[in-house]
Amino acid sequence: MLSEKTVQIVKAITPLVAANAETITRRFYMRMFEGNPEVKAFFNQAHQHSGGQQKALAGAICAYFSHIDNPAVLMPAVELIAQKHCSLGIKPEHYPIVGEHLLGAIQDVMGDAATDEIVGAVAEAYQFLADIFIGREGAIYDEQESAPGGWNGYRSFVVDRKVPESDEVTSFYLRPEDQGPLPPFRPGQYITVHIDHPTTPTSPRNYSLSERPGVEHFRISVKREQSLSPDAPHGLISNHLHDEIEPGHVVKLGPPCGEFTIDPESTTTGRPVVLLAGGIGVTPLLSMAKSIVHANPEASIYFLQAARNSRVHAFADEIGNLASLSPNMHTRVLYDAPLEGDLENNRCDGVGFVTTELLREWTPYQDADFYFCGPKPFMQSVHACLQELGVDETRVRYEFFGPKEDLQQPIAKVG
Repeated sequence: MLSEKTVQIVKAITPLVAANAETITRRFYMRMFEGNPEVKAFFNQAHQHSGGQQKALAGAICAYFSHIDNPAVLMPAVELIAQKHCSLGIKPEHYPIVGEHLLGAIQDVMGDAATDEIVGAVAEAYQFLADIFIGREGAIYDEQESAPGGWNGYRSFVVDRKVPESDEVTSFYLRPEDQGPLPPFRPGQYITVHIDHPTTPTSPRNYSLSERPGVEHFRISVKREQSLSPDAPHGLISNHLHDEIEPGHVVKLGPPCGEFTIDPESTTTGRPVVLLAGGIGVTPLLSMAKSIVHANPEASIYFLQAARNSRVHAFADEIGNLASLSPNMHTRVLYDAPLEGDLENNRCDGVGFVTTELLREWTPYQDADFYFCGPKPFMQSVHACLQELGVDETRVRYEFFGPKEDLQQPIAKVG
């Protein structure tokens, strides 16, 4: 346990740290990549370029400092981060590196305000949290390795098939090169793809499994990511997968990870499940839906998919076929930028964005469990709608990259 003195010091400096959090995290990454360039391989440089990684870490630091006297409330966040760390192969020996540069960054930014007493308290608080992560990550690694067909690190898989799902999304069907069994996974989890890029060394990428467990392959469905701004690069690995990886090629995969999951057997209790997908966020939700229908065809499922138009709408036929197998699966498709003929030819059920009124009228929101995933504006809008409907947070699950505060801020309904 943390000493009472450390708790009081950290609580006292929390406002100052919060006011300078992003400055501290920017300095932290700069120091760490200069001092220990070997760890750069763990970080997606597109997220570094956008500032998303720095903002996410700043949010995590502020959350930890704010709850330093009750760290139990952070355990859901610890689980999310621990799963991500295991997907990338983070080990106990990496934590001293992070600690050294985080303390250095705080001293650089706070200057004389970072007294020896304050630095000592932050060091103690960091080590306390690091020990929690190391313990949980060790347990995850043990679970992965001991599972039937499981492994640690990377395992070679052969691309069995490559199937276009839309103008932007392609699915890759992957089978173990050693022809051994696949481990079980929880619907909604992701695997880690490591590509030895021919020109630009880069970090591994996480892609959600878009197939249910229990079949003889893994499937990932990858969106070709375009540049988010004129001075930013296109998605390096997504474009490489689309353009260069063909059936017969071998890729290295990490085992399934992630905590945005559903237990298909839990749907036998009769509680409806609402799955709300925006864009490529459909992939983990499709795995969930297929798993639920396979385990319990009578389950009550509401599956809404939001896309720009029919050209980029992935899995339309697959979801339609799935609904035909389940008498209680309800589907709805929204386009926010339909092409000519999309609405007239019933490629979508409506035009516009997810709204509170739509969820009130179409879903059993008073009883259902909600799962949603998609781009940030979609996620913010859905979260705001559910809050407006009074849906309790215990019935809401989502997958989101970035500080949770970004998702909770009030915004206009923008899709």
